[in-house]
Amino acid sequence: MDRIVWCKMVCLAVVSGAASACGEGDNVGSEARWAVVVDTVADTITVRTLSGSVWGDTVTLTPEVSIGVLDGADEYIIGEPRALTVAPDGTILLLDSQLPVLRMYSSDGTHLRDVGRAGNGPGEYESPDGLAALSDGRILVRDPANQRITVYGPDGAYLDEWRLGGGFSTNRRFYVDNADQSYVTALMEPGVAPWEWTFGLVRYSADGEILDTLLTPTWDYEYPRVTASSEGSSSMRRVPFTPQTEWGFSPLGVMVGGLSTDYRIDFYRSDGSVLRMERDWESVPVLPDEAEERRRRITMGLQRQYGAWRWNGPDVPDMKPPFKGIFTTDEGNVWVHRHTASLPVMTAAEARREEEMSGRPALRFEEPPAFDVFDPEGRFLGHVRVPEAFTVEPEPVVRGDYVWAVTRDELDVASIVRFRLTTPQ
Repeated sequence: MDRIVWCKMVCLAVVSGAASACGEGDNVGSEARWAVVVDTVADTITVRTLSGSVWGDTVTLTPEVSIGVLDGADEYIIGEPRALTVAPDGTILLLDSQLPVLRMYSSDGTHLRDVGRAGNGPGEYESPDGLAALSDGRILVRDPANQRITVYGPDGAYLDEWRLGGGFSTNRRFYVDNADQSYVTALMEPGVAPWEWTFGLVRYSADGEILDTLLTPTWDYEYPRVTASSEGSSSMRRVPFTPQTEWGFSPLGVMVGGLSTDYRIDFYRSDGSVLRMERDWESVPVLPDEAEERRRRITMGLQRQYGAWRWNGPDVPDMKPPFKGIFTTDEGNVWVHRHTASLPVMTAAEARREEEMSGRPALRFEEPPAFDVFDPEGRFLGHVRVPEAFTVEPEPVVRGDYVWAVTRDELDVASIVRFRLTTPQ
């Protein structure tokens, strides 16, 4: 039977400008309420938010430290950030694939050192695509081209290397749980067409021993897609703005995922039960010009490789699904990347000029980034408003009241910024 629960709010305690979720028993005099329906069926507990949130207000990001310049010393010019993580002591670690180089910065943004170098010898890397830090300060670099994980000490000294099967490269985060076990994304069936790929996470012990492989969540759902093939080659593109499966991995050691046909996120608990987080959402339209530029970009890209290819899948829909991404924080909170109404970032004339220079349609419309946050118990904490320059590639790091993320300015200059979660004054 459903249980409607009215939770007295709560709780946004402001301590030195930081936004922190309080316990349900706290009472700071707010009249706001978070209303939920809790329903249990078999091994699935559904927590559906009806209204309100635990925080009671939208949280914003206040920048405190920035690393990255257009002109200046080489160690502060960021080319193409591939992976980002933060060591337990606050040291910021960045993989820049343009060089490639692994760079270490102090918590205040001062460059400390470059770690390793390009190559295939001990302590070197060829095409690193993943980065993680263990609780003792050791640094792990995933290097599929050299089929290994290279291990460095907190000071950047080379320590060891672990076996990495296959050369599969991915932009997925190099996950680490609270027991210092690390998880590498693996392609489970490499011999099939791209649209039939399935994935798993290979689990390593803190000493580099391969323990097992965890299958990622799956749903009985056929992705809207277009495909192209020729002898010895095949490609797939998902139809823009259609529902997709999104998943991530929590440092609590469990999977989190959802199919974006509806606002429903599943937290796969270690005891085999599922905690399902749901809430109402308002559909956002796809602008006609926005749909057309996405169709043209996919069509032109596939025609370069497959000649007279024509669109062979469903059309771009009129409405966007509720969300387009999921990632988790160091405490296990779930950040849901919502779809939002797109805004033009250039004029039609500017888009035509960019297409003439680049040879492919410009993306004239962008969605301002916005996030919903849930805790591991299914409570809807609230909304986070982020700057337009905020990006999710590589995946941001969230720890306590701090967020580290890549931003890009109007000149596409990349920076690493440490933000503090704050409430409006």
